Amino acid sequence: MLHATLAHDLTWLIGAAVICGMLLRPWNVSEALWATGGAALLVLGSLISAHQALRAVGRGTDVYLFLAGMMLLAELARSEGLFDWVAAHAVRTAAGSPRRLFGLIYLVGIAVTALLSNDATAVVLTPAVYAAARHARTEPLPYLLICAFIANAASFLLPIANPANLVVYASHLPPLRAWVAAFLLPSVAAIGATFLVLRATQRRALTGTFTRAVPVPPLGRAGRFAAAGIGLTVVVMLWASASGRELGAPTFAAAVLILALVIVFERRNPWPLLKAITWSVLPLVGGLFVLVAALGRTGLLAALGALLAHLARDAGALAGIITGGALALASNAMNNLPVALIAATLGASHRLAALRTSMLIGVDLGPNLSVSGSLATLLWLIALRREKVHMDAMSFLKLGALVMPAALLAALATLALGHGG
Repeated sequence: MLHATLAHDLTWLIGAAVICGMLLRPWNVSEALWATGGAALLVLGSLISAHQALRAVGRGTDVYLFLAGMMLLAELARSEGLFDWVAAHAVRTAAGSPRRLFGLIYLVGIAVTALLSNDATAVVLTPAVYAAARHARTEPLPYLLICAFIANAASFLLPIANPANLVVYASHLPPLRAWVAAFLLPSVAAIGATFLVLRATQRRALTGTFTRAVPVPPLGRAGRFAAAGIGLTVVVMLWASASGRELGAPTFAAAVLILALVIVFERRNPWPLLKAITWSVLPLVGGLFVLVAALGRTGLLAALGALLAHLARDAGALAGIITGGALALASNAMNNLPVALIAATLGASHRLAALRTSMLIGVDLGPNLSVSGSLATLLWLIALRREKVHMDAMSFLKLGALVMPAALLAALATLALGHGG
């Protein structure tokens, strides 16, 4: 008994160290090294066997393929100037009005998140928005904040908008029609609430005017080809989603095909593009999967499942709101991918299946509270560092404490009303 108790304590200690390391990044150690290092310690300390760790990593195959495909597409669009072209047109359309530019970038962020995933919004749209704001000679931070918050707020508008959606449903997503019926109105509520709160908090920075003389970078044949390829990939993903198929393999195959066509017809060297991709995201996700598997051996999932089953039985109409809120907070404590794995395990239970939609909303929206909440926010921070823009965890938390609860409550309340109370 003592040995089991000690093993549980060590597992929790390593898990806490991994999450704190990812949040604080002491000694500038990357988030991926914290996650993979923690997974290695769990195996080396016999807190989880190598076989169990490999099986946990294998659970994320569809997510890895999806992320790899999205990163290939996003980097192709970036390297060919597609997002810079879109952002420059947004600045020109804004006609010198910061408020109008804010709204236009918000709309672009919704489209990118829904059709290319929230990670693409964080990785690719962030530097494009920074470049556009710099050319307009206006303060970039209010617009950069959109890239962080809309990446999570719009991440359940479509099933392809967030890899966490694949995890919560264990890669067996509902057909597209069923998804839209369940999540469209809550997603609109979350997107609207996020806009209103974020816009209100940035109102002082959105005064005055900025220069309209923003050069629009030329979009060459390769850029147009990338845009068409992204459109084709979106169609493939929507088809896979509508037919209830896994998204990872079709997304990855489409991205590889498009990249191959660009290499052949444009005679491009693929290595600069491949080297620019943040591949460390994949071992980061794998390490988090191992961490959740180890935490499951401590009895965490069984205890949480019993608690939620009791809640579903006794809380009535409030069960979904309380469940979504609890998972939203948990997503900030340990990142939403591990919490998505927990939600997938709990949602597979017949007695908790009715709460799965609330669980997913909590997992997707909760990360708008803190910088540690989602992979997309971590990628957004990395993009900010590349542009020499500073955003500390406390400043984000102060803003997130206003934005996230409003959007979460709006989405969960709309969900509850849509289900007849």
